[in-house]
Amino acid sequence: MSDYLLEMKEISKSFPGVKVLDGVMLNLKRGEVLALMGENGAGKSTLMKILGGIYQRDGGTIVVKGQTQETMTPDIAAKRGIAIIHQELNLIPHLSVMENIFLGREFTYGKSGLVNWSRMRTEAKRWLEQLAIDLDPATLVGNLSVGQQQMIEIAKALSMQADILVLDEPTAALTNREIDALFEVIAALKQKGVGMIYISHRMEEIFQISDRITVLRDGKYVGTVTTEQTNLDELVKMMVGREITDRFPKVEVKPGEERLRVENLTVRGKLSGISFSLRSGEIVGVAGLMGAGRTEMAKALFGAEKMDGGAIFVDGKQVRISQPIDAIRAGIALVTEDRKEEGLVLPLSVRENIALPNLAKLSSLGVMNRQAERTLSEETIRRLLIKTSGGEQAAGSLSGGNQQKVVIGKWLATKPKILILDEPTRGVDIGAKKEIYDIMNRLAQEGVAILMISSELPEVLGMSDRVLVMHEGRITGSFSRAEATQELIMHAATGGTNTHAV
Repeated sequence: MSDYLLEMKEISKSFPGVKVLDGVMLNLKRGEVLALMGENGAGKSTLMKILGGIYQRDGGTIVVKGQTQETMTPDIAAKRGIAIIHQELNLIPHLSVMENIFLGREFTYGKSGLVNWSRMRTEAKRWLEQLAIDLDPATLVGNLSVGQQQMIEIAKALSMQADILVLDEPTAALTNREIDALFEVIAALKQKGVGMIYISHRMEEIFQISDRITVLRDGKYVGTVTTEQTNLDELVKMMVGREITDRFPKVEVKPGEERLRVENLTVRGKLSGISFSLRSGEIVGVAGLMGAGRTEMAKALFGAEKMDGGAIFVDGKQVRISQPIDAIRAGIALVTEDRKEEGLVLPLSVRENIALPNLAKLSSLGVMNRQAERTLSEETIRRLLIKTSGGEQAAGSLSGGNQQKVVIGKWLATKPKILILDEPTRGVDIGAKKEIYDIMNRLAQEGVAILMISSELPEVLGMSDRVLVMHEGRITGSFSRAEATQELIMHAATGGTNTHAV
């Protein structure tokens, strides 16, 4: 009998004109967490879609529990105990927890077709209790937090008797408390013999949760290492093919004149008395737990959230911002937290996405200057090193890191004085993160004032000249680069009061 729950051998896959997987290997043991790592575009998602039967492999072998699978479809994958929890959760918000868990597999009274709601509730409760989830199975999924929805996906997978579980960026939108709860569930599943493939760009997480790490690069298998016998530098070199000597390459820039001043910004029920300033060439990080009001503050400054009070000054002059066009005219740009929902129009081309916030300067009397639009697109692609076949490629077909660079690029084309970055490196691999940090450094050197919101404390500490901390819609701490520590930031983020004045 095989030592492995799953073996994927010499897997290859091509799309028209592009070989995306070339001889890739992966094996998973019972009761282990195998981290699957690689830069965006390395082939991780394609490999998992082959495992789940969404794509058909061109070559190679898949062995599940010692049995070779000649073909793989989503139905066969489910029957063989394979469940994939995608980054974009696959739940129906207006249905209950139990309806989502047993969707398409409802319990009925014999062959009558009538749903046996009592048994549905009992069985759902049983799977929830196995994960230590205290929820009424009749609760609507749309009323749950993202973390709770993630747990419902896991309960659904286990109810299908899954013993091979794929978790794709499972903590991307979770609070620290929800991440801790998820890790407890993963530890319990290991004890039950479930094998898990864990995909994440968060290095700290990988070293905390995984037993072994398999690395892909450019569609090829690089190697598999035991987590406790490797380190960050070795892993990065495997992923990118080179050493990244400085993870946070902060360039010291002497801040200039005050660019932005915010006085007593208030949004009823969300923000209260927000006051701070931002100087040209300065990068100010904004830390805080989920729900602290960081994104709401960014949207209020950009006119996407209605202000109920307060004043905003740009270069010493008060500006009235009631909608995003007012912010753009004032020289403010916002790279939103969710690039797929708010940052890009995925079916449109790279060229069209870059043009969207720049229509006024690319048109005359309502007629687009196509040559100017193409030139702007080409300049942005070249300047930000966006990996694309050209400006006509659909934005949705790019890797996550390159999508993020398109979002940043379209706003840089507006020539902003103030750039607000909300989670600029979320879901982005370590190589693309370094490129985004380099872009930030270059902008700071050019005099752009940057407000960077991030949930990753090492990123905040590594890239900021100053750090603001928010808690329940208020600024509860302000620290210089020299003063800031993880302990001080977390104290302020949880409502601590002995922090420095803003």
